[in-house]
Amino acid sequence: IVRHQAGLILLALPSVSHRRRQQVLDSLANFPVKVLALPTLAELTSGARRIDELREIEVEDILGRDSVQPNPELLQARVTGKTVMVTGAGGSIGAELCRQILLLRPRQLVLFERSEYALYVIEQELRGMLVNMALTSDSSSSGKKEGVKLVPLLGSVVHRRRLEVAMERFGVETVYHAAAYKHVPIVERNPIEGVRNNVFGAWHAAEAAIAAKVETFVLVSSDKAVRPTNVMGATKRLAEMILQGLAGENHVTRLCMVRFGNVLDSSGSVAPLFREQIRRGGPVTVTHPEVDRYFMTIPEAAQLVIQASALAQGGDLFLLDMGEPVRILELARRMIQLSGLTVRDEAHPEGDIEIQFTGLRSGEKLREELLIGADDAPAEHPMIRRAREGHPPWPVIQEGLNRLDAAAHDFDYPAVRALLRELVTEYQPGNDIEDWVWRQGAVEK
Repeated sequence: IVRHQAGLILLALPSVSHRRRQQVLDSLANFPVKVLALPTLAELTSGARRIDELREIEVEDILGRDSVQPNPELLQARVTGKTVMVTGAGGSIGAELCRQILLLRPRQLVLFERSEYALYVIEQELRGMLVNMALTSDSSSSGKKEGVKLVPLLGSVVHRRRLEVAMERFGVETVYHAAAYKHVPIVERNPIEGVRNNVFGAWHAAEAAIAAKVETFVLVSSDKAVRPTNVMGATKRLAEMILQGLAGENHVTRLCMVRFGNVLDSSGSVAPLFREQIRRGGPVTVTHPEVDRYFMTIPEAAQLVIQASALAQGGDLFLLDMGEPVRILELARRMIQLSGLTVRDEAHPEGDIEIQFTGLRSGEKLREELLIGADDAPAEHPMIRRAREGHPPWPVIQEGLNRLDAAAHDFDYPAVRALLRELVTEYQPGNDIEDWVWRQGAVEK
């Protein structure tokens, strides 16, 4: 590199493991070169990229995380030949669940989404996939159904009757509940909407599934539900408790939860933010020098959620193996370097991109966890574990939810906060009430 003054490195290693790719990138870290890569073998075989289509180095290349091959039997068990509903179908996780489910050839795929635009985008993408898969989503002239039928439904999970009727009319057998607000600072400043969508949305969806006699209901949860310090995490833990409580009641629906950390390139995650900040010339903003997070690719997370659903017996809490946590500062440095730029700091004032520390945001932790206690055991997949975490009986949870509903209806922010702390005993908010409307009222008084 030095001898030839190379400024661009082409990584022509399409078939090597992510671990080996990471080792090669590590060896280039101290050279001011831009790195591009040929598509991986997986991208070529899936048709995601052409052989002549160069790409930027992705975060997964830097992390060096090799995914475990999915178990086809687990993938197909709750999906193939069945009618499947995905709530939040237009979100990052929901959309990837839809893509993976479509490849497994369900009988019908019901897309439930509150955003008209997001529903339009995912429907068009899936219809394009159907064409590529040589399937049809429409009935033949003889009236006999062929291929996969897509059912795009506009609606909110806070409307239980809408969910229940849809599940009944289309004969939904499996539900993946991915609809939720997930952006910590936004939910912190809009806590009642977070409670409505994340808590009551999960409750309504689960109750609708039970009433419609759905076979399996899967809640997509978050590592922020563990000892939460923010409203988003508290709402996700309460949603888990709702399913744990309902699972003990007498009904045919298997309820389970899948808890995992951050997914790469999801909406609101650091990787696309860093990429855009680097493109603009900086600065790249990191909240704290020591902050770290667990990461997983969106396709891997979606495949593991689908596989975990096949292991559900009722009331299960599954944890996904996220590997080792990643230091966000190091991730920012590597993304700058692999863009052919240098980090500007006190030691290198002539560098290209500055990294600025902005401070932890409201309710944000330095480190996340996946397990509240220490009671977990291996499941029938090497990347999935079963956890056992206590919860109050359903009548106690239900009574608390009724009080929470009344407080949210009255926009009683202090009462909502107090009830979240009462119901989720591990919730320790790290700040005062951040809601914009409530704070404006306090200022006017």
